[in-house]
Amino acid sequence: MTAFAFRRFMTDGMLNNGTKRSMKKVMVVGAGPAGLMAAEVLCSAGVEVHVFDAMPSVGRKFLLAGKGGLNLTHAEPAEIFSTRYGARREQIAGLLQDFDAAQVRAWAQGLGIDTFVGSSGRVFPEDMKAAPLLRAWLQRLRHPASGPAVQFHMRHRWNGSTGAAPDGAPGMVLGFDTPHGVVLAQADAVLLALGGGSWARLGSDGAWVPWLQARGVALASLLPANCGFDKQGGWSAHFTDRFAGQPFKSVALRVATSDGRKFQHKGEFVLTSGGVEGSLIYAASNLLRDEILAHGSATFELDLLPDMSFDRVLVEVSHPRGSRSLSSHLKGRLHLDGIKAAILHELLSKAQMHDSATLAAAIKALPISLAAPRPIDEAISSAGGVRFEAMDKNLSLTQWRGVFCAGEMLDWEAPTGGYLLTACLASGYRAGRGVLTYLAGP
Repeated sequence: MTAFAFRRFMTDGMLNNGTKRSMKKVMVVGAGPAGLMAAEVLCSAGVEVHVFDAMPSVGRKFLLAGKGGLNLTHAEPAEIFSTRYGARREQIAGLLQDFDAAQVRAWAQGLGIDTFVGSSGRVFPEDMKAAPLLRAWLQRLRHPASGPAVQFHMRHRWNGSTGAAPDGAPGMVLGFDTPHGVVLAQADAVLLALGGGSWARLGSDGAWVPWLQARGVALASLLPANCGFDKQGGWSAHFTDRFAGQPFKSVALRVATSDGRKFQHKGEFVLTSGGVEGSLIYAASNLLRDEILAHGSATFELDLLPDMSFDRVLVEVSHPRGSRSLSSHLKGRLHLDGIKAAILHELLSKAQMHDSATLAAAIKALPISLAAPRPIDEAISSAGGVRFEAMDKNLSLTQWRGVFCAGEMLDWEAPTGGYLLTACLASGYRAGRGVLTYLAGP
């Protein structure tokens, strides 16, 4: 079965008259945005490209991420854009020199997808949907105006096996598990775009980590990014029964880590049965996660009334309330009710609630301690992966000649807002160009 499968794949490189193709052949493993962008670069240059993916269809995580509106990129200036990548700012900024936010929009336009800039600076397709863009992209890959069509092999899961091509043929062989048994495939170069460790059901399960480690490739541990957290000690049953799933709106969050990093931003987040999640939490998740890893817990301060000064809050809290209850007083003087008032009762003692200075301080800076990030498979994205120090500038592995890496399997992270997708596309573009340089020889 194995030998037959290998011969069957090899015939993909033959012309109708049985003569050998002269063009180079590349395997792209992973049919997400990074892999597809690399495939586009390669096929546009006349390379025979075979894309393998474990899933039954292409771009599953891409489609799910765009379910509520596909955020393609962000329209902020390039010098600000590159700061969103934290410790890997320099490396990602280098990739963005090849394929930046403006080029993402131009690329989408070339697929017939018009884009617009939202009020927050985020860039979306006019219809907000991911599926039309993916369909147009696949149509162009499968039916290019010139050059060979990209060939897709779905339900082909790389099983970690590798080997040299037989009979002195160039390149290497990879093994894939399929519904019909093991298939061996040969190519002149390999580009891995296997994703990180989040959303395993869509294909990003991190199974590749031990295989690359065994080859001496330097990796950073996969960690959850853009994730929720469990509160230290949890919430009371009474509080979660009433408010789990409800948002904190128009609040601010402040984080100051032990290593001097700071975060302060307005927005909203959601109370969960055991902690917190949502956009404002995601934006600070790397700081909170790293603080927990270093010290076992992390604390953020919640400002329930960010548009009001502490002095003003203290005046209003201290105002005589007569016969009114404290809840009525807070609602009447500060418009503080619902989940915002409830969390004060949840975290403060009765004595603290009735001390004006303590209550005002809590309204402006309520400390909430977190015990752990939620599991990586629940996270929107992941941090860690193949270290940039393990690759050259073309994203070629220095420990494994002829193998390139791209996308979320690289050691970087970014907040939501179009930064994740843009960096995936840019890395796929760079890796694809790197493969072309490699195939051209010295």
